[in-house]
Amino acid sequence: MHHQGDSKEPTLLSGVKVLDLTRVLAGPVCTMVLGDLGADVLKVERPGTGDESRTWGPPFDSRGVAAYFLSANRNKFSIALDLDDARDKSQLLRLAQEADIVVENFRPGTLERRGLGAEALLALNARLIWCTISGFGATSARPGYDFVVQAEAGWMSITGQPDGEPMKVGVALADVIAGKDAAATVLAVLAARERGALGAAGGARRVHVSLAHSAVAALVNVAQNVLVTGLDAGRWGNAHANLCPYELFQASDRPMVVAVGSDAQWLACARALRLDDLASDVSLLTNAGRLAQRVRIVERLRAQLATNTAAHWRATLQDAGVPCGLVQSVHAALDDVGASPRTGVDPQSPGRIRFPPPLLDEHGPLVRELGWHAFRRPLAASQTAR
Repeated sequence: MHHQGDSKEPTLLSGVKVLDLTRVLAGPVCTMVLGDLGADVLKVERPGTGDESRTWGPPFDSRGVAAYFLSANRNKFSIALDLDDARDKSQLLRLAQEADIVVENFRPGTLERRGLGAEALLALNARLIWCTISGFGATSARPGYDFVVQAEAGWMSITGQPDGEPMKVGVALADVIAGKDAAATVLAVLAARERGALGAAGGARRVHVSLAHSAVAALVNVAQNVLVTGLDAGRWGNAHANLCPYELFQASDRPMVVAVGSDAQWLACARALRLDDLASDVSLLTNAGRLAQRVRIVERLRAQLATNTAAHWRATLQDAGVPCGLVQSVHAALDDVGASPRTGVDPQSPGRIRFPPPLLDEHGPLVRELGWHAFRRPLAASQTAR
């Protein structure tokens, strides 16, 4: 794969200029999504240290860059700018004057005190779209760390075994969801701008995404259960509050999951597992009926699945059209997709990997000389993703 300046293949966001003033995860995920879709993403970092996630290791790659940083920063150029330095501030203003999108996650007032806030830059550039990503909303100065958001957004109260402690999700999913929410929001405003539907006012070009709101919204059906019943949600471990059977089981050799999502799948499941008395029980023909007899059903499935291997039962259930799967390690899951130690898990089409995550200020000299035209300059082989 080559730098887009050399590629004859068009990208969806070719020529869209994104000024990335973010760090850690949610913001970088947003701008990486835009970069995967072909935008020119320029990551602005503090001199000397850069994005703090560059040091969030081990593990580190052969160049000393943390895997954490690599996971969310492909398809970007890097320039180091000191926002308290007059020359660097002027450089940033020039870049913002020609940018299409700014994404930032500074605490309130940080950019404004330097004359680089949204209001000033939106007035400077009538086409600019500005996206702020925060932890807890536009007026909160609280730092937005995923673990804190998972705790306060209700996630931890519903994750883990029913009789165990609250548990966080094993990946920083609040950050990831907020980053993707931000990308979707920015793309919607960009589409409206191209249709001429925004008008001249800067307010329509400024959007705000918070980790806390994205995380609460991501509760989806769990939140709706609480809203409809007025009863708080609890922890179900590997079971499901609304479906049965839909949980983890131990086959004779390893764990697997069975996920029955419809009445037809239930009959197929009971018959495939040779549980004919359950298949013929009319009280179990509806999901509500199965929920009322959850303990009975789960005990029978648990006993039956323990009599043979997970591979045997997966083949049997899949042949019957019943959703199921083996519990895989991350290493095994990565074997099923395109992935690289340098550029991470490949984006889904139409996203493309054009170049790897940058070293700090790797493109600074080129950007200082050429501005956004640096993205049209062919890169050395070492700077392109293959």
